Amino acid sequence: MVSPEIDVAGQVRRYPGLSITVWWVTYFGLVRHGETDWNLHGRLQGSSDIPLNVTGRGQAREAAHRLATRDWDQLVSSPLSRAYETATIIGTALGLTVRETYPELAERHYGAAEGLTDWEAYHQWPHGWYPGLEPRRSVAERGLAVLDELAKQYPDDAVLVVSHGGVIRAILDVVHTRRSPRILNAGVSTLTVDDQGWQVHSINGVDV
Repeated sequence: MVSPEIDVAGQVRRYPGLSITVWWVTYFGLVRHGETDWNLHGRLQGSSDIPLNVTGRGQAREAAHRLATRDWDQLVSSPLSRAYETATIIGTALGLTVRETYPELAERHYGAAEGLTDWEAYHQWPHGWYPGLEPRRSVAERGLAVLDELAKQYPDDAVLVVSHGGVIRAILDVVHTRRSPRILNAGVSTLTVDDQGWQVHSINGVDV
């Protein structure tokens, strides 16, 4: 059997002696963590490490059931416990283990507003710029950097990435070049990257 060669960019696999080129494609499933008590009460979590509640664990199991309609090769997660536990529940159902956690997949930093409800934060900072708030561009850049790394590391694989609503939405907004809807707890959004670039296929399980 002829072994493939990968070019220096890690993008195209060519087979020596054969007049064919095989283009790679990496398929991503972006999963938001299940519900926490802070979600339930409308509090901004950001980088605060808030665990799943009972509902959130059930949502993770439901997400695993939906994800079981196709094969998945890799599973990675944000290190925050609500995402990691969601990933672990999904992995147990699908026969996968969390291969790695990436700090860059952690939720957006909300600074002084973390722990406040949306109304409380708005009352103090009606313009929406909380002290210490991480810019959305920074969130998108670090999230996409992880996906780009994963695509290079696992070309042609289907990769599950368990993260947070702010991170997933920031990534989708950049790739889809339009404002995405709110990402639901345990919602699954899908996109691919290949030699032609990035493409969003679904948001919260709805085709786009």
